Amino acid sequence: MAKTLPKVTPTVLILFTIFSFSAFATAGSFSRALSPAKLGLKREKLSHLHFYFHDIVSGRNPTAVRVAEAAMTNMSLTGFGAVFMMDDPLTVRPELSSKLVGRAQGIYASASQTEVGFLMVLNFAFMEGKYNGSSLSVLGRNVILSAVRELPIVGGSGLFRFARGYAQARTHTFDMRTKDAVVDYNVYAFHY
Repeated sequence: MAKTLPKVTPTVLILFTIFSFSAFATAGSFSRALSPAKLGLKREKLSHLHFYFHDIVSGRNPTAVRVAEAAMTNMSLTGFGAVFMMDDPLTVRPELSSKLVGRAQGIYASASQTEVGFLMVLNFAFMEGKYNGSSLSVLGRNVILSAVRELPIVGGSGLFRFARGYAQARTHTFDMRTKDAVVDYNVYAFHY
C-alpha cells in the first residue's frame, strides 16, 4: 500500500520557505552587515560649500560641448534631445580668474519638450584644501529659467563618502549672445 504524506498547512509551508531562504541566503552570501566603525566612519557631519560654476559653450576653449542631438532638436524651442559633456571650472568668486576649487564633470541633456529643463549627471570634483581629491555626485533635474533650482546629492568619494544632501543653483550671469553662464551654487551635504 502506498503511504500518504502528512497534510501540509499553509503555515508550515510559509515557515519552511522562510527557513529555507534564510539558510540559502547565509550559506553562500556575498554580503554581510558591517559596523560603520570598521570602515573608519565616525560621526556624521553636515558641510556647506559655496562656489561658482562656469559653463562656457563659446570661444576657442569651451568647457561644455554638444556631443549628441536628436533629428528634431534644432526645431525644438527647448532644445529637446541635445546632450552636452562638461568639464566646467568651479571658483570661489563669480570671476573666472578667481581661485579654482574644483571642476564640474559630467553630462547634461535637454530633457523637456515644454520648458528648458536639463537632466544633470555630474561630479563636483574638488582640488583645493582638505577636500582635494574628494567629489560629490549630483543626479537631478535643472529647470534653468527658475530663479532657484534644487538638485539632489546622491553620493560622493573621499571625505564625502556616503554623502547625501542637495545643491541649490542660482544663475549669476547668462550671456544671451554666447550662451555662457555663471551659476552660484550652495551645496549642503551630510557625510562622514
